Amino acid sequence: MRTTPVSRSIKGEMWGLFFIAPFAILFLLFEIYPIMNAFYLSFFDYGLGRKNWIGLDNYTKLLSDDVFLKSIMNTFGFVVGTVPLTYLFAVFAAVLIFGKHKHLASFFRGAFYLPIISSQVILSLIWAWIYNPVNGIANYSLSKLGLGPIMWLSDERFALLALIVVVVTFNVGQPIILILAALGNISPDYYEAADLDGASSVRKFWHITLPLLKPTSLYILVMSTIWAFQTFVVVQLLTGGGPNYATSTIMFLLYDTAFVYGQLGLASAMGIIITALISVVAIAQFKLMKSDVQY
Repeated sequence: MRTTPVSRSIKGEMWGLFFIAPFAILFLLFEIYPIMNAFYLSFFDYGLGRKNWIGLDNYTKLLSDDVFLKSIMNTFGFVVGTVPLTYLFAVFAAVLIFGKHKHLASFFRGAFYLPIISSQVILSLIWAWIYNPVNGIANYSLSKLGLGPIMWLSDERFALLALIVVVVTFNVGQPIILILAALGNISPDYYEAADLDGASSVRKFWHITLPLLKPTSLYILVMSTIWAFQTFVVVQLLTGGGPNYATSTIMFLLYDTAFVYGQLGLASAMGIIITALISVVAIAQFKLMKSDVQY
């Protein structure tokens, strides 16, 4: 039996669906279903042995809870603090590494990427030693500059800033690798033309490199924002949300609410709120940058 172009096309599409089916099924089971179930549970007073419909009470309770509102502010503090620092440092480091001898470049790529593949628990314990007020290297360095010791993790003025530094070191490795790859894809013809026009290195970076990095920059900014919103491990291990909730984030408060206090319905409402916040911020980033990004 002779096959027509239409039947061959349908057959090809069926094979495509067959190959993506395993991922699609897992995505539905472990991503979409939990989100929908959390949305459903957020309307209940739900915990061990109880499940009572309460409508929007969980949401109204959260919006009038000072601790939750402070956690939202702290979470946005992480976003505002870590996302620009991660991106700027990644660009700075990638530009310095790019073009170096391949062995030297490989060393720096591996060094910066190491925290990505390392356990955040171990890295957090290392930072706990660095911030130790008695024998930590941070206060030792300050003493050499003639400055007094700082209670990095127990002083409300410094605790959030100290954790922002830790989160940046955790996340900066992947952006550096991505920017290095993007720099390698920029045609040298642009720079040769700029050299003929007598452009300085700063002008070439500002008018050639940065604009051509915008697709990669958009991805890095969106992913860094998502990572910042989900900050949990460093808070749990280094400060426990303190002092006086100065470092408590939505994710940390969600964990406490669900697994310490057993209020799963209230924790589900927190999860829906943080999902909505991430979505709004990500959409805003796409809207602001989409006109300049070439796909």
